[in-house]
Amino acid sequence: MPHVLIIESNPAERSAGLRRMTGTDYGTLYGDVLKACRGEITTQVCAPYDGDALPDLAGFDAVAFTGSGVDWSTEDARAASLAAAMRTVFAAGLPIFGSCNGMQLAASVLGGRCEASPNGLEQGLARQIALTDAGRSHPMMAGRQDGFAACCIHRDEVSRLPEGAALLATNAHSAVQAFAYERQGVRFWGVQYHPEMSLAFIADLLAGIGRIDKVEAKSLAAADQSAEAAEQQGARPGDLAPDMLRRELLNWARSL
Repeated sequence: MPHVLIIESNPAERSAGLRRMTGTDYGTLYGDVLKACRGEITTQVCAPYDGDALPDLAGFDAVAFTGSGVDWSTEDARAASLAAAMRTVFAAGLPIFGSCNGMQLAASVLGGRCEASPNGLEQGLARQIALTDAGRSHPMMAGRQDGFAACCIHRDEVSRLPEGAALLATNAHSAVQAFAYERQGVRFWGVQYHPEMSLAFIADLLAGIGRIDKVEAKSLAAADQSAEAAEQQGARPGDLAPDMLRRELLNWARSL
């Protein structure tokens, strides 16, 4: 029975705002989706930005780092508590999954580089994501096909991979859409997008912060049920089915 520690990468105030807009927060959402991926998984949430100390890692089988809505990047000194948590988990040798900010954080901690994308925001759906040769054979990407779409919302991106990392997926907006780092006792899988998010969640979030209007939110939320709405969103309908949207997390949960 895998026990997974979820690192909530938002401070309490931002998590409260998410709950008002969407009915949940990133840490809770992550736990719910992991349990949907593999029913016997149990989870516990820790929030370093709120001063939470890491629990005894000997009681956990894996760790997941959520995305984040903070204003600063993973290169900023204000991310120090989150980076310290990730370094501790790396040292413990536990498998780690990171979404969005979680992937960027791993890149920064492991010696890569993150910064604001010159292409601006990528939000709603990351489109036309292509697998690399390494991605086609990597277990995290099993079931994915070139040109897929995934829920996303991000400003920053990985601009330089850590030495020894394997690039698994890319698109025209952000060259690093997924990477794995599996060496020197570290086992990290990460994606720039959000396999823990549903279309309804990302639509509510974007509408709540004023990034899209009600008409666009309705179309986005319906794209997993309507082929016409999926095509309006520039995605293949099959890529937006719930089990496909969470494919990487499903593969990671099964690997534990």
